[in-house]
Amino acid sequence: MAKNSDKTAAAAKAKTKHLVIVESPAKAKTIKKFLGTKYKIEASMGHVRDLPKSQLAIDIEHDFEPKYITIRGKGELLAKLRKEIKTADKVYLATDPDREGEAISWHLVAALGLEDKNYSRITFNEITKNAVKKSIEQARDINMNLVNAQQARRVLDRIVGYKISNLLWSKVKRGLSAGRVQSVALKLICDREDEIRSFIPDEYWTIEAEMRSVSNEKFTAKYYGKDGKKAELSNESEAMEVVEDVKNEAFNVAEIKKGRRMRKPMPPFTTSTMQQEASKYLNFTAQKTMMVAQQLYEGVDVKGQGTIGLVSYIRTDSVRISDDAYEDIKGYITENVGDKYLSAERIVYKSKNNAQDAHEAIRPTHASIEPESLKDSLTKEQYKLYKLIWERAIACQMAPAEYETQAITLKAGEHVFKASGSVLAFDGFLKIYNRVDENQEASLLPEVNEGENLKAAKISPLQHFTQPPPRFSDASLIKTLEEIGVGRPSTYAPTIATIIARNYVVKEKKLFCTTELGEAVNEIMEKYFENIVNADFTAAMEADLDSIEEGKLEWKEIIRGFYPIFASELKNAQEKLSKVVIKDEVTDIICEKCGSNMVIKYGRYGKFLACPNFPACSNAKPLFESAGVKCPFCGGEVLIKKTKKGRKYFGCENNPDKCSFISWNKPVEKKCPKCGSYMVEKGTKNVKIVCSNEKCGYSEDAEQNKAE
Repeated sequence: MAKNSDKTAAAAKAKTKHLVIVESPAKAKTIKKFLGTKYKIEASMGHVRDLPKSQLAIDIEHDFEPKYITIRGKGELLAKLRKEIKTADKVYLATDPDREGEAISWHLVAALGLEDKNYSRITFNEITKNAVKKSIEQARDINMNLVNAQQARRVLDRIVGYKISNLLWSKVKRGLSAGRVQSVALKLICDREDEIRSFIPDEYWTIEAEMRSVSNEKFTAKYYGKDGKKAELSNESEAMEVVEDVKNEAFNVAEIKKGRRMRKPMPPFTTSTMQQEASKYLNFTAQKTMMVAQQLYEGVDVKGQGTIGLVSYIRTDSVRISDDAYEDIKGYITENVGDKYLSAERIVYKSKNNAQDAHEAIRPTHASIEPESLKDSLTKEQYKLYKLIWERAIACQMAPAEYETQAITLKAGEHVFKASGSVLAFDGFLKIYNRVDENQEASLLPEVNEGENLKAAKISPLQHFTQPPPRFSDASLIKTLEEIGVGRPSTYAPTIATIIARNYVVKEKKLFCTTELGEAVNEIMEKYFENIVNADFTAAMEADLDSIEEGKLEWKEIIRGFYPIFASELKNAQEKLSKVVIKDEVTDIICEKCGSNMVIKYGRYGKFLACPNFPACSNAKPLFESAGVKCPFCGGEVLIKKTKKGRKYFGCENNPDKCSFISWNKPVEKKCPKCGSYMVEKGTKNVKIVCSNEKCGYSEDAEQNKAE
């Protein structure tokens, strides 16, 4: 009898456990340390159900009903989860706190047969002990408004992508695609390229006067205008007329203004601003930024502390921080930076009008975890991004930076020149986040007095030409998409990755340039699918998706309104669009096997050279960019190459057959004056020219080398 009683107790004990299902093993590992032995943590490894890849899977005739299937390869995982559910008295679905995460939880319910089981949805904005435990206390039902907003996006994107992709495959070439957001992004880049091509530069002139104070200190004054009115100089004759007027005049100090200028800190990161700053300061692509940020959010193994989620949820358009986070940041500033660096009042930042504001801004989970303390626990990329996020979040509640400013107005006859300068008087938030572009002078101007007459040591007329608008970078493209309301935080990185993968655009010196294929596809989209590439139309659709999330709109309504117009456009394109031929770019590189001029092709890893006579001749080889310098060993061309892991290096065109030259650093033409070895460039901001012979140690500034 006792044995049966023990078995019953053991069975009850085994049954009394909670199963928590998250998306990734890293997240599972982090959460495990916060919950007791009654909780079992398992990972779904992302989505478990989706629309099949090989068919449209949207029943157009039956009110656009999607047909979901279990993703191939997930059977064993789902069987394991079903087994765990049998011995659990409660299941918690803890996927990410956004539309996609809500949809994954909804799909898990269907795939695991949880409809009649005891289950709840939990969400947390950060993976910390308090946040995870609080989420269990506040467990809720699945939010079908969020699920339906995601379903609407998925169905819209499938209809557009599947239908137009089939058209492009038949009319242009296989492997192409189109989508709502990617088509707008491509159009922005193509439009910018058109602007650059059609740009006609305008000439303009400026005049700089090198002034000397009474104490013989130099400063520069710039021409402002005549009789107190600002004037533009459009040609050399206008500039020289001013020079002639003032060259023999005394420059009278008409006015001196002194003051203080304040620069306020910037808000903590949203997904978009994080991607922009990571591109600007860390040279990360949007995709790389999100991959590394996800690792920081899900948890990293920190020496001596175990797995810790280091940042809050990384897909957000909000600049808001919680009360607890504010107190944490405030405490850190007071204890570690100083009271004078804390903002006098809590700074509340306002999110943009179209922001969903569903989650906090991106911030460290604990302000006290300084980046330097994690240097040995993080990869280089993780450390750099965490440092950027940590600095921005701490700085957002710090005092403004203050500058002493000085402006001098000088009169030379009828003409006015102005000089200005400033100096940092109090660093404020810059003590932590010193990543702002300042164009102020390095120091204040020399002391002069009103009424003094100064002499110009030199007057220089300078010719300039207006420049075309710059090509888009990762940062500027994301910023523009956000400003026009196209896409959402989770879409920017995959959108950019897609248009690169399809070879619609290529990156040259970190800037997007269109390819012939990209321009051909954009032309088709503009001509036949006006709504898809219309930024206002796509932005309005994003607003409709937000309305579904808020429960104000039934999810199939936007598809019912969209599809008839789209179907008409598609039919028109299928009937009128002729076959488009995209010719390969011919090079002057000769195929070693058959003697033909090789052509540039695009593959999974970018450009490569191929023989145009394929399949008769299958010769292909890498295409390398020239480094613009001759090999220090044999005089051949130095090429920019990449390792299998993507790390850039420099190698001779004759390597490895006839020359052994390879280097991690770009060589320069100059030989070391100390030992005669070749020299290389090192550094990015403060570039140095150093001897390649480490035992020599000779170095000089890059500017010095240019001057010579």
